[in-house]
Amino acid sequence: MRSLFLFLFKYRTFFVFVILQILCFWLIISNNRYQSAAFFTSSNQLAATIMTTTDNVSDYFNLGAQNRKLAEENARLKKLLNEKQQISSYFPAKRVKDTAVLKQFNYVPAKVVKNSVSWSNNYITINKGAKDGINKGMGVVSHDGIVGIVKSSSGHFSTITSLLHSNIFISSVIKRTGDLCSTSWDGRNPYEATLRFVPRHIRLQPGDTIITSGFNAIFDKGTLIGTVKETSIEENATFYNVTIDLATDFNSLSYVYVIENRLRVEKDSLEQNLAQ
Repeated sequence: MRSLFLFLFKYRTFFVFVILQILCFWLIISNNRYQSAAFFTSSNQLAATIMTTTDNVSDYFNLGAQNRKLAEENARLKKLLNEKQQISSYFPAKRVKDTAVLKQFNYVPAKVVKNSVSWSNNYITINKGAKDGINKGMGVVSHDGIVGIVKSSSGHFSTITSLLHSNIFISSVIKRTGDLCSTSWDGRNPYEATLRFVPRHIRLQPGDTIITSGFNAIFDKGTLIGTVKETSIEENATFYNVTIDLATDFNSLSYVYVIENRLRVEKDSLEQNLAQ
């Protein structure tokens, strides 16, 4: 305490000067309209700048939480959209009373924690696993299009076989014509894929949209895969050589959606019985 008093006594002249300057400044502002208006305008601008900077910093550190909320909201909207498509595309609206059909597909949002695009066989790791209802064989999509198929899952993580994998074949449809085909990756460009088994009698055009067929229990019908980039055909060939631009940008994957098909077991069991 004694040191504090000694400090104040030593610099008493400076402190008195500062107090008098503040007093003079306050008197000038209080008794002059122009100076008062100028002061408050400047102080408001300074306060607004500080608040804006603070909000920007706060928003930056909250991006992760906001992205998670957006992913969850997108998953909910995808589910609702799929329910409406089930009604309008497959059944007369008045007859759809089976909730299992309406709620056939569920979407689980997940964050990508590891991803590769430069190998011939690429994999993706996400931060959701068996405890979140994710199991082997489930389809995975992004907000743009197809991503891959779940290869394995632990309690809290899952590994996805990326569409950029030599052993992945996606049952596909040319949206404009309705013709079936298959999509696979040739191991070269992560932005492109190959469309296989397109017969030569089909008039394929650059820009044609390629979507999932819905003929397997992994992906629902109509999910975007990509668009036709270029086509060619040899003189005696049965099928076109087709390159498509993939809808999903695998280099910038951040969040994905794992598709839970609640009728998959029933469908697979029925088809296995037919095969016996």
